[in-house]
Amino acid sequence: MAIPAAKPVHEPDALLTERALAIRWKMSVRSLQRWRSSGTGPAWMRIGGCIRYRLEDILSFEQSCRVTEATA
Repeated sequence: MAIPAAKPVHEPDALLTERALAIRWKMSVRSLQRWRSSGTGPAWMRIGGCIRYRLEDILSFEQSCRVTEATA
C-alpha cells in the first residue's frame, strides 16, 4: 500500500509548522507562541502534541490584516 505524499504548501488545506509560519512572516517562533497564549493571531490546531496552522487560515488572517488605505 502506497503512503500518500505530503501536500504541497501551496494547497489551501496544507498544514504549516510554527517554524514554517515564522519563516513565512519573518518573525520569531516565540512571537507566534505569545499570540497563541494571548488568544490573538491566526487559528491553529494541536495534532499529536504539535502545533499546526492550516494554510487556508493563514491566508484568511493575512487578508484580514491587509491595509489598503492610509488612515488620517
